[in-house]
Amino acid sequence: MIQLRTRQGSTLDQFFRITERGSTLGREVRGGITTFVAMSYIVLLNPLILSASADITGAKLSVEQVTTATALAAGVMTVLMGLVGNAPLALAAGLGVNGIVAFQMAPEMTWAQAFGLVVLEGFCIVLMAVSGVRERIINAIPAPLKVAITVGIGLYIALVGLVSAGFVTRVPDAAHSPVPVQLGVSGHLHGWPIAVFIFGLLLMIVLMARGVPGAVLISIGAATVLAIAANSVFHVENWGLVTPKVPDSVVAAPDFGLFGDIDLLGGFGSAGVVAATTFLFTLVLSGFFDAMGTITSVSDEAGLTRDGKVEGMGRILLVDGAGAIAGGVTGSAPNTVFLESAAGVGEGARTGLASVVTGGLFTLTLLFTPLAAVVPAQAAAPALVVIGGLMMTQIRRIPWGDTDFTIPVFLTAAVIPFTYSITNGIGAGLVSYVVLKVCKGRWREAGVLMSILAAIFVAYFGVGAFGGA
Repeated sequence: MIQLRTRQGSTLDQFFRITERGSTLGREVRGGITTFVAMSYIVLLNPLILSASADITGAKLSVEQVTTATALAAGVMTVLMGLVGNAPLALAAGLGVNGIVAFQMAPEMTWAQAFGLVVLEGFCIVLMAVSGVRERIINAIPAPLKVAITVGIGLYIALVGLVSAGFVTRVPDAAHSPVPVQLGVSGHLHGWPIAVFIFGLLLMIVLMARGVPGAVLISIGAATVLAIAANSVFHVENWGLVTPKVPDSVVAAPDFGLFGDIDLLGGFGSAGVVAATTFLFTLVLSGFFDAMGTITSVSDEAGLTRDGKVEGMGRILLVDGAGAIAGGVTGSAPNTVFLESAAGVGEGARTGLASVVTGGLFTLTLLFTPLAAVVPAQAAAPALVVIGGLMMTQIRRIPWGDTDFTIPVFLTAAVIPFTYSITNGIGAGLVSYVVLKVCKGRWREAGVLMSILAAIFVAYFGVGAFGGA
């Protein structure tokens, strides 16, 4: 394999601090490519989610336009993260929040009004970042809970990988079953898609154990080639979202029809002030804490944390907040830091150069969107499982003997994967931690900021419980 190196002291090396962070040009490029491959599915999945719903007028979004918007926002914001934040963190339309936009907000207002609320969400998060409030909140959270967030996210992305590959599936009639999920389909593993996943997973484990450079990327590539070959010979039909085959055409013209089509305040008139405010509150809270958990855990895995604080956090949070604004302006849903950034970090990425590479590849997909449909989930999912396992190793830093943290830490780590929500896990941990301190008569140790956060999460969990939105 060709080893890419950058001269120590060069402009590129000084700007991204490649040598200082113990990395090389080759690792950054491989890491950037790996992150792109691991999260390129969003270019296909986000349009499917947003185009599946109609707004209050009955209008539906064009898949082609949302595809362009998704690639454009991800490309621009990820490059900005690399240049401004100098962190190996990639941004794209957030899963979960795009569902809120599509299935909760759009039916109550027009698409332009829904994307206007997304822009307002971004302004709120940017304001908190610029004022320093967001960074102070992050720094106020006790170290054991931050570690628990990393552990929970490790479990989360591993579960996402297992589910997206079909290794774990939902029980069809879960309401009448003692368990909600099962191994494969009907409790058994069979079919080429599962075989491709297992092949890629075992290959990745072996290559990483042997210290082979590019282990993650090599494994994804090899699994993709196997998937394409198997599909062409056996005509497999159950790949899921992406069917691995050589595309009929490589180039597709982008459609920027959604760009700038926003109505900032119209949603308050269409949905009502209470409903629109609730939507905005949900977007801000989800965007705030999902990104916080991802940024802290991935940065810690990359060795960018010093004394419990992420290096350059202020700049990183600013770009992340701007990502929500970009998502609204382009029409792609709020953009946020992706968990799949951990795949690039696992490949050796330590600086923003990796993000520039990832963002550049997203920008290229504006013209080459058919190529994004080549890598099936079964080929990319092993990276999520392996990196999730590596993130789990942080569990050794948790003080399990301290009763003030035992249950809050457990709830944080468990609720994140069990509810498919980083925000829910963080909320469960914070609320239980503050309640414990109060019940022990030591509420001052929790601090005013943590108490306020706990109260906010109580309101968040209670939304809808008494006839609300």
